[in-house]
Amino acid sequence: MFSTVMSASVFGVESRPVNVEADITDGLPSFTMVGFLSAQVKEAQERVRTALKNSGLRMEPKRITVNLSPADVKKSGTGFDLAIAVVIAAAYGKISSERLEGILFAGELNLNGEVLPIPGILPIVAGARECGCHTCILPKANEKEGAIISGIRVFGVRTLAETMAYLKGECILKPVCSGEIEEEEAARYEDFAEVGGQEAARRAVEVAVSGFHNLLMVGPPGAGKSMLARRIPGILPPLSLEEKIEISKVYSIAGLLTKDHHLVQQRPFRAPHHSITAKAMAGGGNFPRPGEISLAHNGVLFLDELPEFSRETLEVLRQPLEERRVCISRTGGICSYPANIMLIAAMNPCPCGNYPDLEKCLCTHSQVQRYLSRISSPLLDRIDITIEVPAVQYRALEMGKNGETSEQIRARVLLAHKVQERRYRNTSFRFNADLDQNGIRVYCPLGRAEEKMMQEAFEKLDLSARTYYRILKVARTIADMAGSETIKVCHLQEALCYRSIHKRYWLNR
Repeated sequence: MFSTVMSASVFGVESRPVNVEADITDGLPSFTMVGFLSAQVKEAQERVRTALKNSGLRMEPKRITVNLSPADVKKSGTGFDLAIAVVIAAAYGKISSERLEGILFAGELNLNGEVLPIPGILPIVAGARECGCHTCILPKANEKEGAIISGIRVFGVRTLAETMAYLKGECILKPVCSGEIEEEEAARYEDFAEVGGQEAARRAVEVAVSGFHNLLMVGPPGAGKSMLARRIPGILPPLSLEEKIEISKVYSIAGLLTKDHHLVQQRPFRAPHHSITAKAMAGGGNFPRPGEISLAHNGVLFLDELPEFSRETLEVLRQPLEERRVCISRTGGICSYPANIMLIAAMNPCPCGNYPDLEKCLCTHSQVQRYLSRISSPLLDRIDITIEVPAVQYRALEMGKNGETSEQIRARVLLAHKVQERRYRNTSFRFNADLDQNGIRVYCPLGRAEEKMMQEAFEKLDLSARTYYRILKVARTIADMAGSETIKVCHLQEALCYRSIHKRYWLNR
C-alpha cells in the first residue's frame, strides 16, 4: 500500500517542501530509504522502527520502501523522523490517508516514541503556510515557536502514540494560538552617561546608529572605544514585527532560540573574539549554518581589536557589507543568509597603541605600516564613518559625570528613524545606509553649492565612487537629525570629516 505526507528541509533561511512517501509490499522483510539522504536521515530507519514498536504499532514483516522527494535535494537533520513514522503507519493502513492531507510533520523521535525538538521550526512553518498546508504537527517544545507564524494551525505533540491517536480521531489536540507574540521584556543596558568626555566620538556613534552606518573607532588603549560600543544597544531603535521574525528565523536555524524565548525581541549585538575563523564568521559547514554575520542581522556586529582578526576573516565581510546577505555555495545549491548589519569596529593605531604620538609610541615606522595594512582598502571603503578616539584627560572625566544619558540620545535616534520610516514607506529601504545608487539619486539630491563642494572634495581627497556615495548617505542622516529636508553644505562637511582620518593613517603609508 502506498501513502505520502508532507515534511520540509531547511536550506539557508528558507524551507523546501519534501514529500515523504512509503510503499509496503509483500516480499523479503526489509526497510529501504532513498532520496539523496545524509547519514543522519539514513539512521532514521532504526529510530522509527523502534519508536513504532514501543508506541504500540505492530508491523507485519513486509518490504518497506521510503522515498524523500525531490531526489535532487540533499536531506539532512533528524526532523523527518515523525513524518517517516506517520507515513509508514498510513501505508500499513493504521491511519486514513485523507487525514494526512494538508498537514506537515516535523520532529525527531527517540527510541521510546517521544517527539524531540528540532532547529529551524520558524522557516518550516512559514514554508508550510506558503505551500498551502493548513496544519503543522510539531514537537511540543517547538509549538510556541511555530505559533509565531499566523495563518496556519500548529499542534504540539509529546509522543508518537499521541500523534497516532489524534490522526485516528481518538483524541483531540488543542492548537496553539497562531501569531502569538511574547511580551517584550525591558532590557537593561549600560548607559552613555558613564562615558566621560569623547564628545566627537559620541556624536559619531549617534550618527551611525541614526542611519545604521558602519563605524570604525581608532585610538589608544583605554580611551573608551569598547565602552562606547558596548552602550550602543541602549540607543538602538526597537524592532518591527517583520524584523523580529527575520532574525528569529536565523536564530531558529542556529538552534539559539530557548524554550522561554521563541522570538528575538532586541536587536542583536554580536561581539566575536578575534580568534574566530572565516567559516564561523560567514557561516558554512557541510550542512550550512549561519555565522556571526547573519546572527547580527538587523543589529550590531562589534569587532574589537580589528587588526588582530585574520586577513581571511576580515575579507569575508566585504560582500555582506555591500549586498546585505551572505551566499554559501555547496554541491546541493547556493544558500543565502540575511546580513543587514551595522559593523562597529575598534582598533589601536599601532601595536603599542600610541601612534601618532611619537613621544609615547615605541613602534618603528615599518611596524606601524604593517599593522595598519592588515585592514585592506576595500574593507575601509565600506566603512561609512571613521572617528579618532583620543586619550581622555582628567578634566573631561570630571565634566563627563553629568553627560547625556542613553535615554536622551535614543530619543533623538528614534526621531531620525521616524523620518526615514516615512520617507522609505512602500520601498525596499529601511535606513539611509540601505540606499543604493538609484535611491541616492532620488533621496539625496544636492544643490549647486553642495555639488561644487563635493566635486572639489572628490578631486582633492581622491575619493572612490563607493566612498562618494557613502558620504552622501551619511550626510542624508545628518540632515535628518537636524530636521532638514535637503542636504546642506554643513551636513556634507561633517560627513567628510568622518573620512579625513583615513588620510592621516592609511593614505600616507
